[in-house]
Amino acid sequence: MWLIPLDESIKNCRSVLGRRQGLPRRLTLSLILSLILGWQVPLMAEEPPLLMGVFPRQGFTRTMENFSLLADYLHSHLGRKVILKSARNFAEFWQGVEHGQYDLVHYNQYHYVRSHKELGYEVIAKNEEHHQTTLRGVLVVRKDSGIANVADLRGKKIIFGGGRHAMQSYIVASYLLQQAGLSKSSYQALFSESPPNAIFATYYEQAAAAGSGDANMAIPVIQQRIDVSQLKILARSKKLAQLPWAVKKTLSPALKTRIANLLVNLDKTKAGREVLQRAGLTGIRAAIDKDYDMDRKIIRQVLGEDY
Repeated sequence: MWLIPLDESIKNCRSVLGRRQGLPRRLTLSLILSLILGWQVPLMAEEPPLLMGVFPRQGFTRTMENFSLLADYLHSHLGRKVILKSARNFAEFWQGVEHGQYDLVHYNQYHYVRSHKELGYEVIAKNEEHHQTTLRGVLVVRKDSGIANVADLRGKKIIFGGGRHAMQSYIVASYLLQQAGLSKSSYQALFSESPPNAIFATYYEQAAAAGSGDANMAIPVIQQRIDVSQLKILARSKKLAQLPWAVKKTLSPALKTRIANLLVNLDKTKAGREVLQRAGLTGIRAAIDKDYDMDRKIIRQVLGEDY
Protein backbone atom coordinates (compact mmCIF):
# COMPACT_ATOMS: atom_id res chain seq x y z
CA MET A 1 0.00 0.00 0.00
CA TRP A 2 1.28 3.48 -0.93
CA LEU A 3 0.78 6.23 1.66
CA ILE A 4 0.49 9.83 0.46
CA PRO A 5 2.15 12.44 2.74
CA LEU A 6 -0.37 14.00 5.11
CA ASP A 7 0.03 17.60 3.87
CA GLU A 8 -0.33 16.52 0.25
CA SER A 9 -3.41 14.41 1.11
CA ILE A 10 -5.07 17.37 2.80
CA LYS A 11 -4.27 19.66 -0.10
CA ASN A 12 -5.67 17.26 -2.68
CA CYS A 13 -8.78 16.36 -0.70
CA ARG A 14 -9.51 20.00 0.13
CA SER A 15 -9.34 20.82 -3.53
CA VAL A 16 -11.81 18.11 -4.45
CA LEU A 17 -14.20 18.38 -1.53
CA GLY A 18 -14.03 22.03 -0.64
CA ARG A 19 -13.37 24.17 -3.66
CA ARG A 20 -15.31 22.19 -6.24
CA GLN A 21 -18.36 21.57 -4.08
CA GLY A 22 -18.30 24.72 -1.96
CA LEU A 23 -18.37 22.81 1.33
CA PRO A 24 -17.73 24.66 4.61
CA ARG A 25 -14.08 24.59 5.69
CA ARG A 26 -14.82 22.73 8.97
CA LEU A 27 -16.83 20.01 7.22
CA THR A 28 -14.18 19.67 4.54
CA LEU A 29 -11.45 19.04 7.16
CA SER A 30 -13.64 16.49 8.96
CA LEU A 31 -14.15 14.54 5.78
CA ILE A 32 -10.45 14.72 4.98
CA LEU A 33 -9.46 13.35 8.41
CA SER A 34 -12.05 10.58 8.17
CA LEU A 35 -10.68 9.49 4.83
CA ILE A 36 -7.08 9.59 6.02
CA LEU A 37 -7.84 7.70 9.26
CA GLY A 38 -9.92 5.20 7.33
CA TRP A 39 -7.00 4.43 5.05
CA GLN A 40 -4.68 3.89 8.00
CA VAL A 41 -6.91 1.70 10.22
CA PRO A 42 -5.76 -1.62 8.64
CA LEU A 43 -2.15 -0.69 9.44
CA MET A 44 -3.04 -0.14 13.12
CA ALA A 45 -5.24 -3.25 13.52
CA GLU A 46 -4.70 -5.38 16.61
CA GLU A 47 -2.62 -8.51 16.07
CA PRO A 48 -4.51 -11.82 16.16
CA PRO A 49 -4.24 -13.86 19.38
CA LEU A 50 -1.56 -16.50 19.81
CA LEU A 51 -2.87 -20.01 20.42
CA MET A 52 -0.95 -21.97 23.06
CA GLY A 53 -1.61 -25.71 22.97
CA VAL A 54 -0.77 -27.92 25.97
CA PHE A 55 -1.24 -31.68 25.68
CA PRO A 56 -3.50 -33.33 28.29
CA ARG A 57 -0.80 -35.16 30.18
CA GLN A 58 -2.77 -34.78 33.44
CA GLY A 59 -6.22 -34.74 31.86
CA PHE A 60 -8.06 -31.87 30.17
CA THR A 61 -9.47 -30.05 33.19
CA ARG A 62 -6.29 -30.07 35.25
CA THR A 63 -4.20 -29.07 32.23
CA MET A 64 -6.38 -26.02 31.62
CA GLU A 65 -6.18 -25.07 35.29
CA ASN A 66 -2.42 -25.55 35.53
CA PHE A 67 -1.45 -23.54 32.44
CA SER A 68 -4.02 -20.73 32.42
CA LEU A 69 -1.67 -18.55 34.48
CA LEU A 70 1.10 -19.00 31.90
CA ALA A 71 -1.23 -17.84 29.13
CA ASP A 72 -2.04 -14.73 31.16
CA TYR A 73 1.65 -14.11 31.87
CA LEU A 74 2.62 -14.32 28.20
CA HIS A 75 -0.29 -12.05 27.28
CA SER A 76 0.83 -9.37 29.73
CA HIS A 77 4.46 -9.45 28.56
CA LEU A 78 3.87 -9.81 24.82
CA GLY A 79 1.05 -7.27 24.68
CA ARG A 80 -0.89 -9.79 22.61
CA LYS A 81 -3.73 -12.06 23.66
CA VAL A 82 -2.73 -15.68 24.31
CA ILE A 83 -5.47 -18.33 24.23
CA LEU A 84 -4.87 -21.66 25.99
CA LYS A 85 -6.04 -24.82 24.21
CA SER A 86 -5.91 -28.50 25.16
CA ALA A 87 -7.92 -31.62 24.30
CA ARG A 88 -9.73 -34.55 25.89
CA ASN A 89 -7.09 -37.06 24.79
CA PHE A 90 -3.73 -37.35 23.03
CA ALA A 91 -5.27 -38.29 19.64
CA GLU A 92 -7.52 -35.23 19.61
CA PHE A 93 -4.63 -33.01 20.65
CA TRP A 94 -2.46 -34.36 17.84
CA GLN A 95 -5.17 -33.44 15.35
CA GLY A 96 -4.82 -29.84 16.52
CA VAL A 97 -1.06 -30.04 15.90
CA GLU A 98 -1.57 -31.53 12.42
CA HIS A 99 -3.96 -28.74 11.49
CA GLY A 100 -1.47 -26.10 12.60
CA GLN A 101 -3.77 -24.72 15.29
CA TYR A 102 -1.05 -23.92 17.82
CA ASP A 103 1.47 -21.09 17.58
CA LEU A 104 3.18 -22.22 20.80
CA VAL A 105 2.81 -25.85 21.77
CA HIS A 106 3.82 -28.03 24.73
CA TYR A 107 3.69 -31.76 24.05
CA ASN A 108 5.64 -34.98 24.32
CA GLN A 109 8.83 -35.92 22.53
CA TYR A 110 7.06 -38.06 19.92
CA HIS A 111 4.73 -35.18 19.08
CA TYR A 112 7.71 -32.88 18.71
CA VAL A 113 10.00 -34.94 16.48
CA ARG A 114 7.09 -35.85 14.20
CA SER A 115 5.77 -32.28 13.96
CA HIS A 116 9.32 -30.99 13.41
CA LYS A 117 9.80 -33.22 10.38
CA GLU A 118 6.30 -33.02 8.92
CA LEU A 119 5.19 -29.49 9.88
CA GLY A 120 8.36 -27.55 10.66
CA TYR A 121 7.73 -26.87 14.36
CA GLU A 122 10.88 -25.64 16.13
CA VAL A 123 11.78 -26.55 19.71
CA ILE A 124 12.70 -23.58 21.91
CA ALA A 125 12.57 -24.96 25.45
CA LYS A 126 11.95 -27.98 27.68
CA ASN A 127 10.49 -28.56 31.11
CA GLU A 128 12.45 -28.68 34.33
CA GLU A 129 10.59 -30.84 36.85
CA HIS A 130 11.86 -31.37 40.39
CA HIS A 131 15.00 -29.51 39.23
CA GLN A 132 15.67 -32.10 36.53
CA THR A 133 15.71 -31.43 32.78
CA THR A 134 15.61 -35.15 31.95
CA LEU A 135 13.11 -37.92 32.61
CA ARG A 136 12.86 -41.67 32.15
CA GLY A 137 10.21 -44.04 30.93
CA VAL A 138 9.31 -46.63 33.56
CA LEU A 139 7.27 -49.75 34.21
CA VAL A 140 5.36 -49.56 37.50
CA VAL A 141 3.92 -52.46 39.53
CA ARG A 142 2.48 -52.97 42.99
CA LYS A 143 5.02 -54.03 45.60
CA ASP A 144 2.80 -56.92 46.65
CA SER A 145 2.31 -58.19 43.08
CA GLY A 146 5.06 -60.80 43.27
CA ILE A 147 6.56 -59.38 40.06
CA ALA A 148 10.33 -59.20 40.46
CA ASN A 149 11.54 -58.44 36.93
CA VAL A 150 10.23 -57.46 33.51
CA ALA A 151 10.21 -61.07 32.29
CA ASP A 152 7.56 -61.79 34.95
CA LEU A 153 5.11 -59.63 32.95
CA ARG A 154 4.85 -62.26 30.23
CA GLY A 155 1.18 -63.12 29.67
CA LYS A 156 -0.05 -60.32 31.97
CA LYS A 157 -2.07 -57.14 31.43
CA ILE A 158 0.01 -53.99 30.97
CA ILE A 159 -1.75 -50.64 30.77
CA PHE A 160 -0.32 -47.68 28.88
CA GLY A 161 -1.52 -44.14 29.48
CA GLY A 162 -2.41 -41.78 26.64
CA GLY A 163 -2.40 -44.12 23.64
CA ARG A 164 0.26 -45.38 21.24
CA HIS A 165 1.81 -41.93 20.79
CA ALA A 166 2.47 -41.39 24.50
CA MET A 167 6.26 -41.17 24.60
CA GLN A 168 7.17 -42.38 28.09
CA SER A 169 3.96 -44.22 28.89
CA TYR A 170 3.81 -46.31 25.73
CA ILE A 171 6.78 -45.91 23.39
CA VAL A 172 9.59 -45.99 25.98
CA ALA A 173 7.73 -48.52 28.15
CA SER A 174 7.38 -50.78 25.09
CA TYR A 175 11.09 -50.33 24.45
CA LEU A 176 11.84 -51.56 27.98
CA LEU A 177 9.67 -54.62 27.35
CA GLN A 178 11.48 -55.28 24.06
CA GLN A 179 14.85 -55.01 25.79
CA ALA A 180 13.72 -57.74 28.19
CA GLY A 181 12.74 -60.00 25.31
CA LEU A 182 8.97 -59.46 25.44
CA SER A 183 7.32 -58.97 22.07
CA LYS A 184 3.92 -57.27 21.75
CA SER A 185 2.28 -60.69 21.58
CA SER A 186 3.83 -61.64 24.94
CA TYR A 187 1.39 -59.56 27.01
CA GLN A 188 -2.07 -58.00 26.83
CA ALA A 189 -1.88 -54.27 26.12
CA LEU A 190 -4.54 -51.99 27.58
CA PHE A 191 -4.84 -48.22 27.21
CA SER A 192 -6.11 -45.48 29.50
CA GLU A 193 -6.92 -41.86 28.69
CA SER A 194 -3.87 -40.45 30.46
CA PRO A 195 -0.65 -41.62 32.19
CA PRO A 196 -2.05 -40.96 35.71
CA ASN A 197 -5.02 -43.20 34.92
CA ALA A 198 -2.63 -46.02 33.97
CA ILE A 199 -0.97 -45.75 37.39
CA PHE A 200 -4.36 -45.69 39.13
CA ALA A 201 -5.41 -48.84 37.26
CA THR A 202 -2.27 -50.66 38.41
CA TYR A 203 -2.70 -49.46 41.98
CA TYR A 204 -6.27 -50.84 42.01
CA GLU A 205 -5.04 -54.13 40.46
CA GLN A 206 -6.84 -53.70 37.15
CA ALA A 207 -3.52 -54.40 35.43
CA ALA A 208 -0.24 -55.99 36.46
CA ALA A 209 1.89 -53.02 35.37
CA ALA A 210 1.69 -49.50 34.02
CA GLY A 211 3.84 -47.73 31.47
CA SER A 212 4.63 -44.23 32.67
CA GLY A 213 7.24 -41.52 33.06
CA ASP A 214 9.19 -41.43 36.31
CA ALA A 215 8.14 -37.82 36.95
CA ASN A 216 4.47 -38.82 36.95
CA MET A 217 4.86 -40.63 40.27
CA ALA A 218 5.42 -37.28 41.99
CA ILE A 219 2.70 -35.15 40.40
CA PRO A 220 -0.03 -33.92 42.79
CA VAL A 221 -2.95 -35.57 40.97
CA ILE A 222 -1.40 -38.98 41.77
CA GLN A 223 0.08 -38.20 45.19
CA GLN A 224 -3.30 -36.92 46.41
CA ARG A 225 -5.35 -39.90 45.26
CA ILE A 226 -3.29 -43.00 46.03
CA ASP A 227 -0.56 -44.24 48.37
CA VAL A 228 2.39 -44.35 45.98
CA SER A 229 4.49 -46.12 48.62
CA GLN A 230 2.55 -49.26 47.63
CA LEU A 231 4.04 -49.07 44.13
CA LYS A 232 7.54 -49.69 42.81
CA ILE A 233 9.42 -49.00 39.60
CA LEU A 234 10.22 -52.32 37.98
CA ALA A 235 12.39 -50.93 35.17
CA ARG A 236 13.50 -47.51 33.95
CA SER A 237 15.02 -46.24 30.72
CA LYS A 238 18.09 -44.09 30.21
CA LYS A 239 17.65 -40.37 30.78
CA LEU A 240 15.82 -38.54 28.00
CA ALA A 241 15.33 -34.82 27.40
CA GLN A 242 12.31 -33.40 29.22
CA LEU A 243 9.04 -32.49 27.54
CA PRO A 244 9.51 -29.83 24.83
CA TRP A 245 8.00 -26.45 23.98
CA ALA A 246 7.94 -25.59 20.29
CA VAL A 247 6.75 -22.80 18.01
CA LYS A 248 5.15 -22.75 14.57
CA LYS A 249 7.63 -22.07 11.77
CA THR A 250 5.56 -19.15 10.46
CA LEU A 251 6.14 -16.99 13.56
CA SER A 252 8.66 -14.20 13.08
CA PRO A 253 12.17 -14.83 14.43
CA ALA A 254 11.75 -11.87 16.78
CA LEU A 255 8.54 -13.25 18.26
CA LYS A 256 10.07 -16.74 18.67
CA THR A 257 12.98 -15.22 20.56
CA ARG A 258 10.71 -13.14 22.81
CA ILE A 259 8.59 -16.18 23.71
CA ALA A 260 11.67 -18.32 24.39
CA ASN A 261 13.20 -15.65 26.62
CA LEU A 262 9.99 -15.28 28.62
CA LEU A 263 9.78 -19.04 29.19
CA VAL A 264 13.39 -19.65 30.23
CA ASN A 265 13.39 -16.67 32.59
CA LEU A 266 10.20 -17.50 34.46
CA ASP A 267 12.09 -18.49 37.59
CA LYS A 268 13.78 -15.07 37.77
CA THR A 269 10.69 -13.20 39.04
CA LYS A 270 8.04 -13.74 41.68
CA ALA A 271 5.23 -13.67 39.11
CA GLY A 272 7.12 -16.15 36.94
CA ARG A 273 7.70 -18.52 39.84
CA GLU A 274 3.96 -18.46 40.57
CA VAL A 275 3.35 -19.50 36.96
CA LEU A 276 5.81 -22.39 37.32
CA GLN A 277 4.33 -23.52 40.61
CA ARG A 278 0.83 -23.62 39.14
CA ALA A 279 2.12 -25.71 36.23
CA GLY A 280 4.01 -28.10 38.54
CA LEU A 281 7.42 -27.08 37.20
CA THR A 282 10.61 -25.82 38.78
CA GLY A 283 11.70 -24.13 35.57
CA ILE A 284 11.70 -24.09 31.80
CA ARG A 285 15.11 -24.33 30.11
CA ALA A 286 16.49 -23.77 26.62
CA ALA A 287 16.41 -26.75 24.25
CA ILE A 288 17.64 -27.60 20.76
CA ASP A 289 16.50 -30.20 18.24
CA LYS A 290 19.50 -32.48 18.85
CA ASP A 291 18.32 -33.03 22.45
CA TYR A 292 15.67 -35.39 21.05
CA ASP A 293 17.86 -37.69 18.94
CA MET A 294 17.64 -40.53 21.48
CA ASP A 295 13.85 -40.31 21.35
CA ARG A 296 14.05 -40.64 17.57
CA LYS A 297 16.09 -43.83 17.96
CA ILE A 298 13.58 -45.39 20.37
CA ILE A 299 10.61 -44.37 18.19
CA ARG A 300 12.29 -45.97 15.18
CA GLN A 301 12.80 -49.23 17.06
CA VAL A 302 9.32 -49.44 18.62
CA LEU A 303 7.09 -47.93 15.92
CA GLY A 304 9.25 -48.22 12.82
CA GLU A 305 8.80 -44.50 12.15
CA ASP A 306 11.77 -42.35 11.16
CA TYR A 307 11.79 -38.72 12.30
